[in-house]
Amino acid sequence: MYRIMIIEDDDKIAAILKEYIVKYGYEVVRAVRFRDLKQEFAEVKADLVLLDINLPHFDGFYWCRQIRTVSNVPIIFLSARVGDMDQVMAIENGGDDYITKPFHLDVVMAKIKSALRRAYGEYASSSAGSDALEANGLALDRAKNVVEWNGKKADLSRNECLLLGSLIAKAGRIVTREDLLEALWDDVHFVDDNTLTVNVTRVRKKLEELGLPKAIETVRGQGYRLDTSWTG
Repeated sequence: MYRIMIIEDDDKIAAILKEYIVKYGYEVVRAVRFRDLKQEFAEVKADLVLLDINLPHFDGFYWCRQIRTVSNVPIIFLSARVGDMDQVMAIENGGDDYITKPFHLDVVMAKIKSALRRAYGEYASSSAGSDALEANGLALDRAKNVVEWNGKKADLSRNECLLLGSLIAKAGRIVTREDLLEALWDDVHFVDDNTLTVNVTRVRKKLEELGLPKAIETVRGQGYRLDTSWTG
């Protein structure tokens, strides 16, 4: 049984979410210690987090960063903020998905199921065989969500790892945006295309920090390609 942690200060919304999610056989825990959510998360040992942005004391972006220091569990933002920049910030701060309020409960459930499948289900356990991928010295450990090149390492979020894995598996070839969306999210109809762009930007930044500033090439109108012409 997967455990879902709801971090939402609106009692009515939290109660509706909990009642609905429990019907699908999940265990649900609602956060109550809004000054100490990182510690509460550690104690709850949640498999997935539903996280509001507007919270007492510190906002959801802050707490997402805090959770990311100790865990790579799926984090889905729930917020009344509909601006593109808010969604970009949610992804940049470590979130995996974003749902705007008011929301349909079936959409929330679809995203929860998709995130859990990607993190723990069949795709996670059988993902193209070995946990290790390599292209011209760039090594990806999918079991640990770590990428290494030339003696340097960088930690990845789960979605960053899935994205880079898709590119490494087809190194030198174009991977379409549609294929990448399907690799990261089952229910692609509920995914804003901008979310993929943000994840690509984050992976590019981490590869740049390793010394590979132009590793991911944008192929206009088609998708992305991992250019492995570097030396090192």
